[in-house]
Amino acid sequence: MPAQKITTFLWFDHQAEEAAQFYTSLFRDSRILEVQRYGKVGPGAEGSVMTVLFELAGQQYTALNGGPLFPFTEAISLQVNCDDQAEVDRLWAALTEGGRESDCGWLKDRYGLSWQITPRRLTELLGAPDPAGAQRVMGAMLRMQKIDIQALEDAYADGGGTGPAA
Repeated sequence: MPAQKITTFLWFDHQAEEAAQFYTSLFRDSRILEVQRYGKVGPGAEGSVMTVLFELAGQQYTALNGGPLFPFTEAISLQVNCDDQAEVDRLWAALTEGGRESDCGWLKDRYGLSWQITPRRLTELLGAPDPAGAQRVMGAMLRMQKIDIQALEDAYADGGGTGPAA
């Protein structure tokens, strides 16, 4: 039983356990908590995985093998706030393998789930005291797929200032 009051529930065709194992391999403080299997009543094959309760960085999720009725769309995504470019690069490479890149730090992984790989520095620069610099950062971000922190810093400083302190 999940300890948190609200848990994100992810509907997979048949890859719930594989996806949970993959996701938990990417983040600290992540683990599989419970695997439930279908019984004789079904609707899945007896003994096959029905749900997987797992944690990513301490946040619980449930993955369901529910069949192909409801594929993921970009209407729901998981946002990861990254501390530095190395973390952005690592997660981007892992999650786009077998998936596809999109714009502004968004991607779809091999299971069709959308992610936003967002460096914390992007949020800081967008809220920085120089509105013109923040707008340059927004313009630069809108031209990116994977977010490049140095390019954002350069865009902010392009107005002749040194940019806000990191």
